[in-house]
Amino acid sequence: MELTTPVIGILRGIPADFFGPLLDAAFQGGLQAIEVTLNTPQAEEMIAAQRPRVPQGKLLGMGTVCNLEMAKRAVDAGAMFLVTPNTDEKVIDFAVGRDIPVVAGAFTPTEVYSAWACGADMIKLFPCTQLGPSYIRDLVGPFDRVPLVAVGGVTRENVGAYLQAGACAVGVGKSLFGSQAIAQKRPEDIVFNVNSFLEHAHK
Repeated sequence: MELTTPVIGILRGIPADFFGPLLDAAFQGGLQAIEVTLNTPQAEEMIAAQRPRVPQGKLLGMGTVCNLEMAKRAVDAGAMFLVTPNTDEKVIDFAVGRDIPVVAGAFTPTEVYSAWACGADMIKLFPCTQLGPSYIRDLVGPFDRVPLVAVGGVTRENVGAYLQAGACAVGVGKSLFGSQAIAQKRPEDIVFNVNSFLEHAHK
């Protein structure tokens, strides 16, 4: 899973009737990869409905995939990649067997290496909220070949610090799209917010 843009959008609990316009706006704003969490109401239906409309070069995946059964549901719905909050070898094996990229969740050095050794494409370092960019920098020392994705507490103010510390990408939720823009269903604001966030990421 190669990302040309180092930001993965995370959508959780969004209204189904706004998913299509939100997706279009996010891609228009420059985002390449978006995940919908599996614990979002109607998540599988939303993925299945929008998967055929995903533009060439863009990615629509499923997040919060905690176990094998959930992984199978996500793939059946049409997810183009999987994201887990935890390290589950069965999920990674399943994704590898289906040739579907998986971003596996980990926190400790042992979990990071275990997930990578099992075949995960990237390692989602979660949660980063308390430890910040310095933890990424510490892990990059021994794991310089492991693509780390920082998730949890990433904002436009600190996204640059995470990437400079060695993260290959970050996963971001409402601070990427804008809480008000989603709540008030304003696609034009989402385009602006995403574009602005990506500008900060590339500084």
